[in-house]
Amino acid sequence: MRDHTGMTQVTHKRGSAGDVVESELERLTTESAVRITGRVVDNPIVKLGGLEIIPESVEILNLAETPLPIDEHTGLEQRLDWRFLDVRRRFPAQVLFAVQTTLEQGMREYAYAQGCTEMHTPKLMGTASESGAEVFKLGYFDRDAYLAQSPQFFKQMAIAAGIDKVFEIGPVFRAEPSFTSRHATEFTGVDVELAWISDVEDVMAFEERMLAHALAKVAEAHGEAIREAFGVEVTVPSVPFPRITMADAQEILRAEGWDPEGAKEDLDPEGERGIAAHIQRETGHEFVFVTDYPASIRPFYHMRPAGRPDLTSSFDLMWKGLEITTGAQREHRHGVLLKQAAEKDMNTGPMQDYLNTFRYGCPPHGGLGMGLSRVLMVLLGLDSIREASFLFRGPNRLTP
Repeated sequence: MRDHTGMTQVTHKRGSAGDVVESELERLTTESAVRITGRVVDNPIVKLGGLEIIPESVEILNLAETPLPIDEHTGLEQRLDWRFLDVRRRFPAQVLFAVQTTLEQGMREYAYAQGCTEMHTPKLMGTASESGAEVFKLGYFDRDAYLAQSPQFFKQMAIAAGIDKVFEIGPVFRAEPSFTSRHATEFTGVDVELAWISDVEDVMAFEERMLAHALAKVAEAHGEAIREAFGVEVTVPSVPFPRITMADAQEILRAEGWDPEGAKEDLDPEGERGIAAHIQRETGHEFVFVTDYPASIRPFYHMRPAGRPDLTSSFDLMWKGLEITTGAQREHRHGVLLKQAAEKDMNTGPMQDYLNTFRYGCPPHGGLGMGLSRVLMVLLGLDSIREASFLFRGPNRLTP
């Protein structure tokens, strides 16, 4: 017998004719919902804690059909078709969601302790949130609407409204036709925006301390269960995390044979894994901030360092070779924003509400966006983001 707390053995000695308990036990099928009342007794030969239940009554609440549509040999895609049954049957899946709960609790605790206000921003927008690409378009009464790619613009509006530290955990939508192990069309984002920062370093310092706090809570509450279910040892990271500029990262990687033609501006998955492995060899650290991304591959609202219009005051955070966060100091000066948008040939007309945010005294600020499922994927050593979600959504999956 199993519930969310674990498993226990139920033992009944076969009786004579008319034994009601025996007849009900004989009817049972795997995964049936039952209520069993009995005595808990010691039995040292029982592996499940040395205890078992001697039943006094057995009530079948819902008899499961047989055979089951999945078993221990079923592939991932078919298991996702029967996800409710997959989660119920697989102990690791239940540990996963307990870990997710504690991880979110830890991040919220840290954010609240730093004075953050938790916001709930709209997920329906009148214009695409950051660009015209990779957005879901839907009918909205007599006009079009879009699902938010991120809460980015709304976070910045909250900063302009005088809410100096903003925190949100909520859904994010990306119309990416990607079939990789790390992409989803709907996922949970962890977003932070901080006003009155000195530079982007303040944002990185906030994130590394938030993650260290949350992972310490996970290790304390679930370290043993994670070790048993996933074979992974949770390491609480030391702070500060290592930092490396994009230029230096590319130089190191190219010396090792990556991008031999020198044509790539950004790190591909191979590059992310390569620089993370290099940093771990050099420092023993699982995390690394890659900073100073080229302006050509970053949004127009990322601030550019004085005297370096070709760069941005931005970063990605890698954990064991997977990018889990993008962050930056934002450009808060209205005139500079317009100039940077023009350089990228952007039509600023649809973004007038956003641009108005910076016309009346918006302070310096910066923030980050983190993918919760990616964090869980790395934390638990999972092969795919599909396994780090309850009901995964991808280009070919809208059910169950």
